[in-house]
Amino acid sequence: MTPVELKSRVDANGILNLSVPFTKSDANREVRVTVEPLDEPPSTMSVDLWQQFVHEMAGSIVDPTFRRHPQGDFERRDELFQ
Repeated sequence: MTPVELKSRVDANGILNLSVPFTKSDANREVRVTVEPLDEPPSTMSVDLWQQFVHEMAGSIVDPTFRRHPQGDFERRDELFQ
């Protein structure tokens, strides 16, 4: 039996439905099914934790060759209201 790897999504009710194709020669065989998440759900961060993160990261680049490239000029746009 050839190992089969599938990707599927848990529905809004928290149910995972799988339909795994096998050959007739694999009928009546026991199989092992392992379910693992592909990614972790995004974590929520409080305002205080976000501010702490920003303050810790500010000025953290110590590479002397790092530089900000020129950003260019703003494009001229037509006025919306006259």
